[in-house]
Amino acid sequence: MNPHKITDDIYWVGAVDWSSRNFHGYSLSPLGTTYNNFLILDEKVTLVDTVMPHLRSQMMCNVDQVLNGRGIDYLVVNHLELDHAGCLPDVVEKYKPERIYTSPMGEKAMHGHFNAKDWPIEVVPTGSEVTIGKHTLHFIETRMLHWPDSMLTYIPEAKVAFCNDAFGQNIASSERWADEYDRYVLEHSMKEYYANIVLPYSPVVLKTLDALTSMNLDIQYLLPDHGLMFRGDDVGFALDKYLEYAQQKPKKKAVLVYDTMWKSTEKMASAIASGLADEGISVKIMSMKANHHSRVMTEVFDAAAVLVGSPTHNNGILPLMADMLTYMKGLRPQGKIGASFGSFGWSGECVKILNQWLEDMSFEVVGPPVKNKFVPDHDAFAQCYELGKTVAAAIKAKVEE
Repeated sequence: MNPHKITDDIYWVGAVDWSSRNFHGYSLSPLGTTYNNFLILDEKVTLVDTVMPHLRSQMMCNVDQVLNGRGIDYLVVNHLELDHAGCLPDVVEKYKPERIYTSPMGEKAMHGHFNAKDWPIEVVPTGSEVTIGKHTLHFIETRMLHWPDSMLTYIPEAKVAFCNDAFGQNIASSERWADEYDRYVLEHSMKEYYANIVLPYSPVVLKTLDALTSMNLDIQYLLPDHGLMFRGDDVGFALDKYLEYAQQKPKKKAVLVYDTMWKSTEKMASAIASGLADEGISVKIMSMKANHHSRVMTEVFDAAAVLVGSPTHNNGILPLMADMLTYMKGLRPQGKIGASFGSFGWSGECVKILNQWLEDMSFEVVGPPVKNKFVPDHDAFAQCYELGKTVAAAIKAKVEE
């Protein structure tokens, strides 16, 4: 895509990756992603961030169109992950900038990634300012949102905030702005990104939002490095969404995530779901054979309860469930209710193992768990149905707290 003017002096010069289908371990299909980076034309021409190395030609073409023969004086590197800093060596070699601005932790990462000992790096901790002509760059560290080196750059004269990974979504499109795009898809993509990338850092998000509020920044353009950008009223929308996400307030919703070998555990999941649904709880049943773990996590994110099921397999649980639970544990969802169920043939360790996973994630485990030998019969389904009702009661108590 061609360069896009944001203000009279600030341009989007990024790259759209239409074919990307995996991002940090979660599935992007079918939306792809966009790598946003920006060029500021001023007395000191400044490039903010770069893109993935395999998209350098798109970015370089856009940069050269906007420069129209000028050079680049300064680089701002808000984050050293390679989807944003991967083209730094190419930019440094081609334009030989006078200064490269990055956070204190960013300097360490820059040396670690690029052996940048001869680069003109200048560290800019929170509160640092650099004048580039008509514009002033204000640097604000946002450590652990979502890497230690993360930083936000704010230009008060243009009311622009370059916020890097925060507020991003994985969307490949010809549109650059949130107000030009399908709202449902945008919100789902924001939720998906948060649930699979930012969720473990929710306490940091809350502190960062409080800090930004206390600074009284007038932001009219909020420009993440992924997906669509926000302007005008949509800036408040994006900020409010992140506050909502970080607070992790649950909905009256349960997710049943399971794997099955000969369908017995699958049948149990259906009976449990009936008990939940009959009590007015929204239910999602998600087979690990049919769903990527990131799709499951997106549903788990705003659910009050997560019920996990697996048959016993080699005195353990099925591998796809182990993968899902490992992934979920790493994202550290808070305030969830949990329950377990499963079937077995000759050894029955499954629910004990599943419950241990839930306890390790600090879930409020309710039950008792339902464990059934061989094919579930009417009595087994009745137990499953009652488990659904028990979890439903716990959800209502939690959501109505």
